[in-house]
Amino acid sequence: MTENQNLLAEQRRALILDEVRRRGGVRVNELTRKLSVSDMTVRRDLDALARQGVVEKVHGGAVPVVETSTHEPGFEAKSNLELTAKEDIARAAAAMAVPGSAIALSGGTTTYALAQHLLEVPDLTVVTNSVRVADVFHTAQRAGGGNGQRPGTATVVLTGGVRTPSDSLVGPVADRAIRSLHFDVLFLGVHGISVEAGLSTPNLAEAETNRRLVHAARRVVVVADHTKWGTVGLSSFATLDEVDTLVTDGGMPAHDRAEIEELLPGLVVAGGSRASQGDGESRPSRDEQGPEDI
Repeated sequence: MTENQNLLAEQRRALILDEVRRRGGVRVNELTRKLSVSDMTVRRDLDALARQGVVEKVHGGAVPVVETSTHEPGFEAKSNLELTAKEDIARAAAAMAVPGSAIALSGGTTTYALAQHLLEVPDLTVVTNSVRVADVFHTAQRAGGGNGQRPGTATVVLTGGVRTPSDSLVGPVADRAIRSLHFDVLFLGVHGISVEAGLSTPNLAEAETNRRLVHAARRVVVVADHTKWGTVGLSSFATLDEVDTLVTDGGMPAHDRAEIEELLPGLVVAGGSRASQGDGESRPSRDEQGPEDI
């Protein structure tokens, strides 16, 4: 971490959380030196991170909270984490949505951020199993006024299903709704992504619904901040071979980024020093789509 006394609280806490996870624990006096802030500021940051459930305060510092593979945080708990990274990712991913195309958005706080940027893309058909994502589009339609839809407003299809702690709709109803559909692009949020487990989630029913979404898409774009790399949930629902592009943030360590570039045909680093598409060649989609569909 670099010393910067002008860091915003959100940025400072993200740096602290990265340090805690990387080292397995930190002391308050170490953080005050690295961040050039007071003990009181660091302690407030640790209190905030502890309330979010991502660190555990110990005498003189903090250690990471070890989550089980079945732990599923609620939407509100996740929505306060990595805010800048999610905004950067959302902005970059929204540029991949082609006006007039059919897209799908899974549940998650990153896809929720993405939905707000997609409001500017005209004539989309949006299929989602996220109550929060659907609300973004419905709220925008109501704000437009009038009795009908504004020209260019997205058509939204909400799958139905059983609601999870992260406000996704999953289960047999959602699975049946998705089975008969076909999307140009799926924007997929994940609990975890790793070489061994691929894409995974703590929720067994959500794993099956996500599997349906992946199979229905011509192109799969995973939107995940750097903290998701190396995380493994209870159930895997897709391999890395099924992912066309990963959109992540500049917090991804260089060694992890290099590993991802070897495994995936498309990597976009949003808000960082560069954006990469692997070796410059996109993997052909399931229907050999052209580059204009990316």
